[in-house]
Amino acid sequence: MSPLLMTIAAVSLGVMMLLAAVAVLFMRELLSAIILTGFISLSASVLFLLMDATDVAVTEASIGAVLATLIFLWGRGKIGGEE
Repeated sequence: MSPLLMTIAAVSLGVMMLLAAVAVLFMRELLSAIILTGFISLSASVLFLLMDATDVAVTEASIGAVLATLIFLWGRGKIGGEE
Protein backbone atom coordinates (compact mmCIF):
# COMPACT_ATOMS: atom_id res chain seq x y z
CA MET A 1 0.00 0.00 0.00
CA SER A 2 1.36 3.41 -0.89
CA PRO A 3 2.33 5.78 1.95
CA LEU A 4 -0.16 8.41 0.79
CA LEU A 5 -3.04 5.94 0.77
CA MET A 6 -1.95 4.63 4.18
CA THR A 7 -1.93 8.15 5.60
CA ILE A 8 -5.36 8.95 4.17
CA ALA A 9 -6.81 5.71 5.57
CA ALA A 10 -5.25 6.25 9.01
CA VAL A 11 -6.42 9.86 9.25
CA SER A 12 -9.94 9.04 8.10
CA LEU A 13 -10.19 6.15 10.57
CA GLY A 14 -8.90 8.39 13.33
CA VAL A 15 -11.44 11.09 12.53
CA MET A 16 -14.26 8.53 12.43
CA MET A 17 -13.15 7.16 15.80
CA LEU A 18 -13.02 10.64 17.29
CA LEU A 19 -16.47 11.54 15.96
CA ALA A 20 -17.92 8.28 17.27
CA ALA A 21 -16.35 8.87 20.70
CA VAL A 22 -17.89 12.33 20.88
CA ALA A 23 -21.24 10.95 19.70
CA VAL A 24 -21.20 8.39 22.53
CA LEU A 25 -21.15 11.26 25.03
CA PHE A 26 -24.44 12.62 23.68
CA MET A 27 -26.32 9.33 23.17
CA ARG A 28 -29.64 9.04 24.97
CA GLU A 29 -30.09 5.30 24.41
CA LEU A 30 -27.66 2.99 26.18
CA LEU A 31 -27.77 0.39 23.41
CA SER A 32 -26.69 2.95 20.81
CA ALA A 33 -23.77 4.00 23.00
CA ILE A 34 -22.70 0.37 23.41
CA ILE A 35 -22.83 -0.23 19.66
CA LEU A 36 -20.78 2.91 18.97
CA THR A 37 -18.22 1.85 21.57
CA GLY A 38 -17.88 -1.47 19.74
CA PHE A 39 -17.45 0.43 16.47
CA ILE A 40 -14.62 2.46 17.99
CA SER A 41 -12.83 -0.72 19.09
CA LEU A 42 -13.34 -2.31 15.69
CA SER A 43 -11.98 0.81 13.97
CA ALA A 44 -8.93 0.71 16.22
CA SER A 45 -8.45 -2.91 15.22
CA VAL A 46 -8.51 -2.00 11.53
CA LEU A 47 -6.07 0.83 12.19
CA PHE A 48 -3.66 -1.58 13.89
CA LEU A 49 -4.02 -3.93 10.95
CA LEU A 50 -3.12 -1.13 8.53
CA MET A 51 0.01 -0.46 10.58
CA ASP A 52 1.04 -4.14 10.24
CA ALA A 53 0.49 -4.88 13.92
CA THR A 54 -1.49 -8.03 13.28
CA ASP A 55 -1.22 -9.47 16.78
CA VAL A 56 -2.44 -6.23 18.35
CA ALA A 57 -5.26 -5.99 15.80
CA VAL A 58 -6.50 -9.50 16.59
CA THR A 59 -6.32 -8.83 20.33
CA GLU A 60 -8.20 -5.54 19.98
CA ALA A 61 -10.85 -7.15 17.80
CA SER A 62 -11.42 -10.09 20.11
CA ILE A 63 -11.22 -8.32 23.46
CA GLY A 64 -12.07 -4.72 22.68
CA ALA A 65 -14.74 -5.11 20.06
CA VAL A 66 -16.33 -8.44 20.97
CA LEU A 67 -15.76 -9.23 24.64
CA ALA A 68 -16.17 -5.69 25.98
CA THR A 69 -19.33 -5.16 23.93
CA LEU A 70 -20.79 -8.42 25.20
CA ILE A 71 -19.97 -7.46 28.80
CA PHE A 72 -21.64 -4.07 28.30
CA LEU A 73 -24.72 -5.75 26.83
CA TRP A 74 -24.80 -8.26 29.69
CA GLY A 75 -24.57 -5.42 32.21
CA ARG A 76 -27.35 -3.56 30.43
CA GLY A 77 -29.51 -6.63 30.71
CA LYS A 78 -28.72 -6.95 34.43
CA ILE A 79 -29.67 -3.37 35.25
CA GLY A 80 -32.75 -3.51 33.07
CA GLY A 81 -32.31 -1.51 29.89
CA GLU A 82 -34.79 1.02 28.56
CA GLU A 83 -38.09 -0.36 27.37
